[in-house]
Amino acid sequence: MHERLITHLRHVDLAVPDYDRQLGFYTTMWGLTPGITDGGIAFLAAAGSPEQYSVRLRRADEKRLDLVAFGAASPSDVDALAERLGTGGVRLVAEPGKLTTPGGGYGFRFFDNDGRTVEVSSDVAVRTHRRVEAGESVPVKLSHVVLNAPEPEATVAFYRRHLGFALSDTLTHPHMGEMMWFLRTNRHHHSLAIARCPHVSLHHASFEMRGIDEYMRGTGRLLRAGVEKVWGPGRHMAGNNTFSYFLDPHGNTVEYTTELEQLDEDTWHPHLYDITDPMVSDQWGTANPMTEFVAKKSFNDPDRGVFVAPPV
Repeated sequence: MHERLITHLRHVDLAVPDYDRQLGFYTTMWGLTPGITDGGIAFLAAAGSPEQYSVRLRRADEKRLDLVAFGAASPSDVDALAERLGTGGVRLVAEPGKLTTPGGGYGFRFFDNDGRTVEVSSDVAVRTHRRVEAGESVPVKLSHVVLNAPEPEATVAFYRRHLGFALSDTLTHPHMGEMMWFLRTNRHHHSLAIARCPHVSLHHASFEMRGIDEYMRGTGRLLRAGVEKVWGPGRHMAGNNTFSYFLDPHGNTVEYTTELEQLDEDTWHPHLYDITDPMVSDQWGTANPMTEFVAKKSFNDPDRGVFVAPPV
């Protein structure tokens, strides 16, 4: 396995047909802060995060996942990773260079094995952020992203081999085999997970709340507003984090979470959890059961943006 050059998750970028409706949902309902909104592109920040933005929305004719962005420690690490990927046969969208998105920085983009666009960058200017106060039910930061893959074993191998991600835990089913792999790039249990699915798509994007009270307040706000809930509230076994999953106006699943486990990487050994055990899905027993409805919503629509780079 290669040296780990990726430090953390930065943002997730979505293309949306009903741009105004989505912008209203992510700001007014979900609790993100609008930054630059110009020409059908909106950069939305999480209040407690130093990242310039956690979600980018782009007006488009078709729904798609534009890209997932990760951070690196330095321009030399960005260059080293680009060289590693290029010599490994990975298709680069663009060579490393200056970025023109908010905060600038130095980075490049490439396609993963499923055709998703991935960005890695360093030296992005730190955003002026603040401490989220007690009782304030807005996201602190983007916690993790889960991707659907029709050949998930190959996708997990791609991120481990080329990008240095480490396996934290795996979910398995007695009849369907391994179903989800949790991958980390720092002490947090996962910033990325890969799920088995018939097609390439976004499974969900998850946002960290200040604490249990704020997580429940946010969950309740969405329930009262009639936003469609997919699953929760509950607490997973893998990662030991809370979960409440909702659908945005275009059917993307988004999650409120908190208390994601931080690991001692020197001593951690991955678990293989049987998802038919109710305690694995939800330790509290408060969430609605994991059913075909929940699974189908998490499949999302097939992503039509594979091997097509989004506009900068």
